[in-house]
Amino acid sequence: MDEVLVSLPLDDVRKLLGAAAPDAALLYLYLRAGGSPAGAAESLRMTQSRADCALASLRQMGLWDEPKERILPAQPPVYTERDIAREMEKGHDFGMLVGEAQRRLGRILSTEELKILLSLTDYLGLPIEVIGILINYCIQRSHARGGTRSPSMRMIEKEAYHWADDGIDTLEEAAAYMQSQLERQSRASGVRRVLQLGDRRLTPGEEKYIMSWLDMGFGENEIQMAYEKTCLNTGGLKWAYCNSILRSWHEQGLHTAADIQAGDRQPSRRQQTPAGSAGQGDLGALEREAVARMLRRGE
Repeated sequence: MDEVLVSLPLDDVRKLLGAAAPDAALLYLYLRAGGSPAGAAESLRMTQSRADCALASLRQMGLWDEPKERILPAQPPVYTERDIAREMEKGHDFGMLVGEAQRRLGRILSTEELKILLSLTDYLGLPIEVIGILINYCIQRSHARGGTRSPSMRMIEKEAYHWADDGIDTLEEAAAYMQSQLERQSRASGVRRVLQLGDRRLTPGEEKYIMSWLDMGFGENEIQMAYEKTCLNTGGLKWAYCNSILRSWHEQGLHTAADIQAGDRQPSRRQQTPAGSAGQGDLGALEREAVARMLRRGE
């Protein structure tokens, strides 16, 4: 058997470890070694369903790029009440979807909402079962973000366009995407506690910051370290300041608490800090660099 040496990017390894998905990790190694997705199930002794789920997980983690060509009409059709009635009469699939959507959302859908639901199947081409998972995902995401009401059909439609653009159109891909995104949302909730934000809903900008820190590979402990340094030196949570510290650690390849503490010790310089400049004395070398970068960028 020929020896195969495979070089693995550290960021990829972190994503695989964070996902805790052994099938996806095995498939990743197989593909990096030159294997083809078409022969993965047989070569790895998996069922085709397991292999499809593993590949979908890799897509959601950004570790496998296999773009799907999707050609949509330039403009979505304008649906009428007659279109809704005809679809309901045609078969039981759309009727079942309507019933499931109303049950999950806890309300009777209006005619305009039914038109949106029809567009997801007719225009975007998403299978009925995928739309069911989509609706469930939007509901759980809304609750995880602190919302108390069910998402609107416009919000569900917006998410559906993202799924269509990303080629999420099978049960396996939809389930993998939902699992990975809700896991990220759960981790974001942990960061919310670390930052002492209470139960209020995050703004889009705040959520973007938190998700970017998680994507860099930081956990709650490391984010808490950056948060504490931010509070000590600015008197409170300054998002751009905290982001600059974490970004600096990321650029230095420091992603664990032990690595950060080892890479940021400057005892001799701290001991020589003049009296009256305690604010700057509390900053390590990496933080001073982060602050300087932040000021240059006007953050």
